[in-house]
Amino acid sequence: MLDSQQVNKNENFTRKVSGLSMESIFILYAADALVDTGLSKLGYHYVNIDDCWGELNRDSQGNLLAKKSTFPSGIKSLADYVHGKGLKLGIYSDAGYQTCSKTMPGSLGYEEQDAKTFASWGVDYLKYDNCNNPGTSPRERYAKMSSSLQNSGRNIFFSLCEWGIDDPATWAKSVGNSWRTTGDIFDSWDSMTSRADENDKWATYAGPGGWNDPDMLEVGNGGMTKEEYRSHLSIWALAKAPLLIGCDVRSISKDALEILSNSEVIDVNQDSLGVQGRKVVSRGGKEVWAGPLSSNRIAVVLWNRGSSQAIIKVEWSDLGLSPSTVLQVRDLWAHSDIGSAQGQLTGTVDSHACKMYVLTPQ
Repeated sequence: MLDSQQVNKNENFTRKVSGLSMESIFILYAADALVDTGLSKLGYHYVNIDDCWGELNRDSQGNLLAKKSTFPSGIKSLADYVHGKGLKLGIYSDAGYQTCSKTMPGSLGYEEQDAKTFASWGVDYLKYDNCNNPGTSPRERYAKMSSSLQNSGRNIFFSLCEWGIDDPATWAKSVGNSWRTTGDIFDSWDSMTSRADENDKWATYAGPGGWNDPDMLEVGNGGMTKEEYRSHLSIWALAKAPLLIGCDVRSISKDALEILSNSEVIDVNQDSLGVQGRKVVSRGGKEVWAGPLSSNRIAVVLWNRGSSQAIIKVEWSDLGLSPSTVLQVRDLWAHSDIGSAQGQLTGTVDSHACKMYVLTPQ
């Protein structure tokens, strides 16, 4: 998910030349950046527009309107450009009377019409929020949009965003493709770790076709250290969470790009088995998170949430393995094979950092 608030100084000139608004140009530049940085080749395919993209009122036929001052050429032209880059376009609406910003209509009562509008524009992804609703069951309101999208004639990824209030993990798999299990994330260590813990509670409900979503990645926004951002991506990848970039890709730092471009960590997230990893050990800030992968492999994260360097150990019994089992160990952040291990694996981990491994049977 790309934040449409920041713009480059040279965009005023570009706007005069092209006739586009700065916000429209930002979307185009964001798409360009995903390709130019190589992130799109790693699977980051969605350019998502969040709230505030529409006019305050619908037209005389009840259709949503893109805000003329922001998107003078409309949403379809953006979708065409994004698709031309081999990417996909996401958009935002709300299961209430207005969106969270209260600057545009929600889709409550207009689900069929809005779904067809999104499909006609070439939208590939819908984030559906839960603000300004009448207090009726979100299950009913989200199910209505789900069926409308299925009848729209276009395959649109449906992302439920009701912040985990009504335990969507227990019912949303029949409704959408992902569902938020938490409130909004912020760019801080405390926020990130609490979202990880909240999301972990619902691990057994996720799987191919429906995923727990602890909110977007804050990597690159500046509120955490490099090691904390590595931990952020590692846990989200292990949890099979949607990996939505939340920083400005056009001006992304070298460190942030390196973290988000770790193909070995991304491979864990995209593993075909689709089983969400979980916290399996917690000892005073020294944690082990682990989950099965295809071909009888196991992904393991040794995570130090304490304030000083620590030695963290995972016993094979923590992973449901016999102590006699011998496994080959691959360090995903060092991009190196570190040999075989039997019975246990131990790592020295800096404060707020992690070690991430894939264990493969010999």
